[in-house]
Amino acid sequence: MKRQNLIEMEGVVTESPPNAMFRVCLDNGCKVLAHVPGRTRRNSIRVLPGDGVRVELSPYDPTKGRTIYRLRAKSSNGIGDQI
Repeated sequence: MKRQNLIEMEGVVTESPPNAMFRVCLDNGCKVLAHVPGRTRRNSIRVLPGDGVRVELSPYDPTKGRTIYRLRAKSSNGIGDQI
């Protein structure tokens, strides 16, 4: 079920402290601490520093959030475009 009143933003993972937490620098320049939801852990999706992510932020505390999607890397050399 979709949660209400959440803010979705995109950013880049800058740091990876332990316990599936990540420091994310958003597109507007803010830095937030985001965690990985259980669905991402179950599907073994790896998030590394330098990856682009989509983050859900709470309107009550915009310094914390959770990663909801790992963005695909854009390949500049054409390798890996076809899957």
